Amino acid sequence: MKKKSTRLDTIKMIISSKEISCQEELLQELINEGFELTQATLSRDLKQLKVAKAASMNGKYVYVLPNDIMYKRNNDYSTRDMMAYSGFVSLQFSGNMAVIKTRPGYASSIAYDIDNRQCEDILGTIAGDDTILLVLREDADKIYVENFLDFITNKVN
Repeated sequence: MKKKSTRLDTIKMIISSKEISCQEELLQELINEGFELTQATLSRDLKQLKVAKAASMNGKYVYVLPNDIMYKRNNDYSTRDMMAYSGFVSLQFSGNMAVIKTRPGYASSIAYDIDNRQCEDILGTIAGDDTILLVLREDADKIYVENFLDFITNKVN
């Protein structure tokens, strides 16, 4: 059974990265993440997090977090731990670019972590739903980038 604090962090991450319009959708996302909870528990969690609904760009009402609790990662984790937790799938290089594949909905959170750690060999990231494009310096050392990301595991090709 996963802890409440982990569940609350996951709720914040899901709401920050996806357009969720109802509790049923959010409950299904949490079940997909391995949580077992009732709608009543989810309702209490949303109240504790002060989640509200607001119109998205397309006019659909979706869950939003108040600005003071926007999802922020705990910096006690190593990058590898964060990547594993947040849905990392693979990393591949091509010239001065790299592509990171993630589980659906996780790319923006991982790109945010990469950008905030400011690796001198990574000029920037562009994130989609399940893919991140890393733009590398022309003479970037791929091994250095892999070490920076802590991807020296069996996950790296």
